[in-house]
Amino acid sequence: MSRGSGPPGPGGTLPLGAPVDSGPESLPPPSVGSAQRGFSIPPPPPEPKIWEYHLERWRRFLDHLGEVSLLTARTTKSMFRRPFEIGSTIQQLDSLGVRSMGIVTVTSVFIGMVMTIQFAFGLRRFGGLEYIPRVVSLSFCRELAPTLTAVIVGGRIASGMAAEVGAMNVTEQVDAIRALGADPAKKLVLPRMLAAIIVMPILSVYALALGIGGAVIICSAQFDISPTFFINSSLESVRIMDFVAGVAKTPFFWYIIAIVGCHFGLRTTGGTEGVGLSTTRTVVAVSIAILVADFLLTKVLMLFQSA
Repeated sequence: MSRGSGPPGPGGTLPLGAPVDSGPESLPPPSVGSAQRGFSIPPPPPEPKIWEYHLERWRRFLDHLGEVSLLTARTTKSMFRRPFEIGSTIQQLDSLGVRSMGIVTVTSVFIGMVMTIQFAFGLRRFGGLEYIPRVVSLSFCRELAPTLTAVIVGGRIASGMAAEVGAMNVTEQVDAIRALGADPAKKLVLPRMLAAIIVMPILSVYALALGIGGAVIICSAQFDISPTFFINSSLESVRIMDFVAGVAKTPFFWYIIAIVGCHFGLRTTGGTEGVGLSTTRTVVAVSIAILVADFLLTKVLMLFQSA
């Protein structure tokens, strides 16, 4: 018999070139094969309990509060170091103040008109239309002019700050400022904060004048209240402390706007998607912070006035 022909004997070898029959007992179990190939699916993570979820939210809030405090301290210290950022501050004054005049004009005039119509609708039932000038003027002096201006205009300004600083952060321009030995708090945050604190009282007084002007137009055209009577009645009811109480809130509001906008901008990561997310968070955080600060400042100013 030639080599490689014929069936193998017991205990013999397979013929040359014959297929090897690996039976089912030679295959690994399916579970072993999938585990070796990396196809095993891990179990889903357990869902956090409700108290753990709220505890994590409070922890993140305290982290943001601590970072804002540290950024405020660094910015305040850099205020007294040379070189003074005069050119950047003037540029921010134009960006934050002059370019916000349009939205302040529209919102103040129409809010004054709407508030006049609302007060007239309520006071007409009691025969008190002559009290409209006093109520509108007092409301604008103490609350509407500073607070609504900060909320409406502050959302625009804070989102712009977050987008601008955030774009610089994701493109590593902030890292380049640090590499050159400069402080981002001085180069980026300080000019925006100073410009915001300077320009906000001016915008608040501007909004007050336009809001009362809109109220005068509606009273004269619809309710037969002359502008002279409106102005005289307003001056009789509004004291100088009412005006001061409204304007005194504005630097605090615009400090919040500037520091929160720059804080979220410096924390931006993740490219353009991260810039959009930081902008959205900034608008929400600024609006809530202004309303909370308005309540606290109103309580403090009331205590001073009653003392």
